[in-house]
Formats: sequence, structure tokens, C-alpha cells
Amino acid sequence: MPASCEGREGVVQTGRMRTELVSEPGLAERPNEDFASVGLPASGRGGSLVVLDGVTPPRTATGCLHSVPWFTARLGGALTELTVSLPDLPLVEVLSRAVARTAAAHADTCDLSHPRTPQATVVLARWSPAAVEYLVLSDSALLLEAPDGTVTPVLDDRLARLPRSALATDAMVDARLRNKEGGFFTAAADPSVAARAVTGTLPREEVRTLVALTDGAARWVETFGEGDWADCLALVRKQGAQALVDRVRELERADAAGERAFLGRGKTHDDATVVYAEL
Repeated sequence: MPASCEGREGVVQTGRMRTELVSEPGLAERPNEDFASVGLPASGRGGSLVVLDGVTPPRTATGCLHSVPWFTARLGGALTELTVSLPDLPLVEVLSRAVARTAAAHADTCDLSHPRTPQATVVLARWSPAAVEYLVLSDSALLLEAPDGTVTPVLDDRLARLPRSALATDAMVDARLRNKEGGFFTAAADPSVAARAVTGTLPREEVRTLVALTDGAARWVETFGEGDWADCLALVRKQGAQALVDRVRELERADAAGERAFLGRGKTHDDATVVYAEL
């Protein structure tokens, strides 16, 4: 039973499992560029989650006729289908195939070599009775909670490690850093980028809960310092995913000038997505 959400809220409970999904645009007048889904196979033996954060392009040409939501919908749809239908395929290969499938859908009409061709950050997780697999590419986050309550963040921190001076202009980022060695990587048109992702597998009994966050929701920790990752997961469990997004919006409005932001931010309000899966 795949369930997806773009700019909506959903809660699914199946037996002992609880999942919750919230995705909200940064501005009501702009389309949500995030994508999120939870896939629950009819067998009832496992599931998967997919979270994408589409990269907002500059106002200049991108070489593509299509919007970022068009791209994230197709890439996210492919990832949802492949994680569920091919449970034995490693997540790196799932991402590689999904990127290739999405690129093929517009290769004849668009310049996919352009550094600003539509692209997205990626979080994937898949669980079975035996294991939990995960993959993170770029600056979205995945939280893994152990049965004893220990919370481990899975982060691809290459972008965060770059000096702020290197990110001064879009042109500099595109020429030197975007999908380049020594820079950072996103899912765009090159299937080989899947090999750059942070990946891992844990025994199923070592994971109690998963929470996936785009950076718009992760601001609660990374930008505003309201708590650590364990606090963030506890907030979502107790008050719900919408409560986390609502609190981020309050903090953004109170800090419109960016004075409290520890790391700074390019937008006052960003698309924010949270997926919670209590296994």
C-alpha cells in the first residue's frame, strides 16, 4: 500500500506499526518541491520510506523545460516503486536505476548536462523482518532510534563542511562544487551519483524508529538549536510531525532577519517534510 504526500499530512497505522507524513511548502503561493512517500507492501513484511528535497533553481536558465516538482514527483515515484517491488536490490542500485529512469523521461527535450538541471537530495530507508537499510545523499537527514532510546543521525555533511566563502554565488557553486569532487552531490541526471551516498544496514532488532527530515524541517536542530536530534525525534513522537513543522515556522517568523540562525539560511521559509516510522 504505497502512500505519498506532497504538501499534505497523513497517518497510517497497520498492526503494531505507526507511520506519519507531513510535507508543507515554505510559501503557500509557491509549489512544494519536496516529495515524500511510505511504501507498505501487501505482504505486510516490511516497508520503505522516500524523502526528496528538490533544489530550487536560480531565476536564470537551467537547460530544462520541466519544473523541480515535475522532477521530484518522477524520481520519488520511481524510488517508491523500486524499493517495494525489488526488495533484494541494494538501495544504491535502486537510486541509480531511478535516476536513470527519470533522466530518460526528459533527455530528448532538455540539456541534462547543465549544472542546474532539476535535482534533489535523497533519503531512503527500507525495512524487512531481518534488516533496516538506509541511504542519504546531500543535506536531508535520517534519524535512527535504537530500542534503548539512543538516536543516531545519518547525515551527508559534505555541503555543511564547505567554507561559507565557497558558497558566495550560485555561479561559483555550479562551476566548482555542485556534483563535483571536493564539493557536494545531489541526485540529478547521472546515475553514478548513487555511489556517493552515505549508506548502511542494521539488524532489524537494532532499530525501533526512523525519522526522515528535509533541511527545512531539520532547521529545528541545525539552524535554531532548539534541541539535539534525540529531542527532535521525541518531539515528533509525542506531538506529531506537524508540531515540528509548526514550531520551525514560528522560529522562522521570529527570526526573519536571520540573527539567531547558527548556520544561516538562504530562505526565510523553506519547504519542510517529516516522515515518521515506528517499526
